[in-house]
Amino acid sequence: MAASLAKAIKDKYGVDCKLIEGGGGIFDVKVNGTQVWCKQKVGRFPEPREVFEQIDSLVKT
Repeated sequence: MAASLAKAIKDKYGVDCKLIEGGGGIFDVKVNGTQVWCKQKVGRFPEPREVFEQIDSLVKT
């Protein structure tokens, strides 16, 4: 999942993503230190479009 999301982000935004390994099923997406997705809070992995929406909202503000 993480690798395909990282590729999708690279394809859309042209930036490289870094996977930071953790444990316990944690899957967070952060942009410049701002958390845009937390699997623990939502209860599932994101679809790429959901992450894109969050990234786009950060860019617009």
